[in-house]
Amino acid sequence: MSRNLLLVAVSLFVWGIGEGLFIYFQPLYLQEWGADPLLIGGILGGMGIAMAVSQIPAGYLSDKFGSRSIMWASWILGTITAWVMALANSLPVFVVGMVFYGLTGFVLAPMNSYITNARGNFSVGRALTLVSGMYHIGAVIGPVTGGIVADKFGLRIVYYIAAVLFMISTAIILVVQKNPVTHLADQESEQPKGVFSNFRFLAFLGITFVTLFALYLPQPFTPNFLQNQQALSRTTIGILGAFGSLGTAFASFALGSLNSVAGFIIGQIWVLIFVILFLKGETPFIFGLGYFFIGGYRLCRSMILAIARSLVHPGETGLAYGLMETASAATVITAPILAGVLYRQEPYSVYTVSMFLLIGVIIANLIIFSIIIRRKTR
Repeated sequence: MSRNLLLVAVSLFVWGIGEGLFIYFQPLYLQEWGADPLLIGGILGGMGIAMAVSQIPAGYLSDKFGSRSIMWASWILGTITAWVMALANSLPVFVVGMVFYGLTGFVLAPMNSYITNARGNFSVGRALTLVSGMYHIGAVIGPVTGGIVADKFGLRIVYYIAAVLFMISTAIILVVQKNPVTHLADQESEQPKGVFSNFRFLAFLGITFVTLFALYLPQPFTPNFLQNQQALSRTTIGILGAFGSLGTAFASFALGSLNSVAGFIIGQIWVLIFVILFLKGETPFIFGLGYFFIGGYRLCRSMILAIARSLVHPGETGLAYGLMETASAATVITAPILAGVLYRQEPYSVYTVSMFLLIGVIIANLIIFSIIIRRKTR
């Protein structure tokens, strides 16, 4: 592993601890501020809008000027907004912090482009899942600690601790070196330039949106479901969240070397298992097992980038990643709103609708990619 890749991984490990402290409890803290399910869904959708509008410009700028400075800006902004959330004394101020924290998602395309070029002997999928796995190892620690702290001292203290950890993570990322040159394996490409005229890429972009919408729909209100319908404490919810991060880390390390299409499909099957277990489960053990399989969501996202990378010219990697992250962010805008409507009507319906939607998406993707693979072998 190169020095730069190691530094990014360590920085994300620390960030994962900090973000894990509060991310699973965001809907619960909004509920404490008096927000109802529809408002919570709208606020989470607002975070998604902030992520969506920044992805394509950030990806384009990373191709033009390099990824490192954009990564630095995101880390610094994330630290500042964590302090805004920690110090907030009203719902509007807290929401401002949340939305601007969502804006820091513009780092995804530049960071993944940086990782792609700094990957050394790793494949694109292996490098992306390895770094993602480091983040989620940190995120295993965060929810457990956050739940214990929240039960003893309240959720506000969790944000103070997270803000301090973000400062440490930022100090680490500030010592990464300037962008690596285009990876040797990418210097010759059969793919022409012109992302917006690339039919195969644009078709996959549509597949990505539908798939990620189905994968994200059951997630936003799961903490509320566990607290309100299952009467679980924040400590228990934090432990369950840690199982989710553990599952993501396991999927990243154990399955990250798979063929990208195979990983893409397996990730969807994992999330379907999560949905079924939550729909049928009645004990914390079953919910913890279900949370483990939410790791398929991140695995699927990493494999989406690996597939997208194979469809475009290396000089447009950042822009391509930006478009994929925009599709992902669009699901973060729309899925929580639908989830909020479903949850208010009948909490279990979130998982019922998600189950049928996921089954349809998995079948469709299996058919589409089997046709593509069959054509390639002719």
